[in-house]
Amino acid sequence: MAVKKKPLIGFIGQGWIGKAYADNFEERGYNVVRYSLEKPWIKNKDRIKECDIVFIAVWTPTTPKGFDTSYIEDVLSLVGEGKIAVLKSTILPGTTAKIQKKFPRITILYSPEFLSIVSHVHDAAHPFANLVGMPENDSKHYLAAERVMRILPRAPFSQICKSSEAEIFKYTHNASGYTQIIFFNLMYDLAEKFGANWDVVNRAIQADPLISNRYSNPVHKGGRGAGGGCFIKDFAALRSHVKKHLSHDKTAHKFLEAMESKNIELLLASKKDLDLLKGVYGKKVAQKKKR
Repeated sequence: MAVKKKPLIGFIGQGWIGKAYADNFEERGYNVVRYSLEKPWIKNKDRIKECDIVFIAVWTPTTPKGFDTSYIEDVLSLVGEGKIAVLKSTILPGTTAKIQKKFPRITILYSPEFLSIVSHVHDAAHPFANLVGMPENDSKHYLAAERVMRILPRAPFSQICKSSEAEIFKYTHNASGYTQIIFFNLMYDLAEKFGANWDVVNRAIQADPLISNRYSNPVHKGGRGAGGGCFIKDFAALRSHVKKHLSHDKTAHKFLEAMESKNIELLLASKKDLDLLKGVYGKKVAQKKKR
């Protein structure tokens, strides 16, 4: 019996996310073509069109002008006609469907990543979930989704779904962490007010099976608040997206705005990730005063 040839896998973007996935595929015996603007990968630009499946892990910033998908759209033209492009970058609900309409010559899917920078190599090899989202419910996309699912590292939970469902789950994942950080910071301040030792409270939190305790240490990475390359930009984009698409729900707007305002306050007060904060909200954010 002839052995079925493995597909040639492309990776656009070799930051810590794209590199972790490319390394994992190579370790599992796949031939990989990497492309990014840095050496030595920039020379592979023209080889991406040869790849059967191309994973795209490029920056999707949120700026004072809004959410930006231009980096994704710029590189999709490199994918060969009839090939599969898999978006790994965090994108707002509805984005995959819009991009697919702009690039009908290729099949586009969305498969979110859940990598933490401190454990990204392990996370890439041991995903807790694999979601592959389709912007269109037709045989072409379903067969492509099945093909992608077969080559991903095994996960205890796998699901082919609508791209909007995968996009919403990714934002649910990130915004859940953001919400926990804000709440734990509030309880930390309450503990300080009453002279309670947070270490004592935190030990009880760690023992409680009903409390998610990943973010229960409010003082983190030299400051307080939800920082890092994802939390700040993703929550700002989500808040704006909810305001646009659930325009009638004023209570939801106030809820998200209050969390966002509190997080900005925490980051500014502890001088944590100020460059990232300014990148999302502009230089004027530094002029905000703690209430």
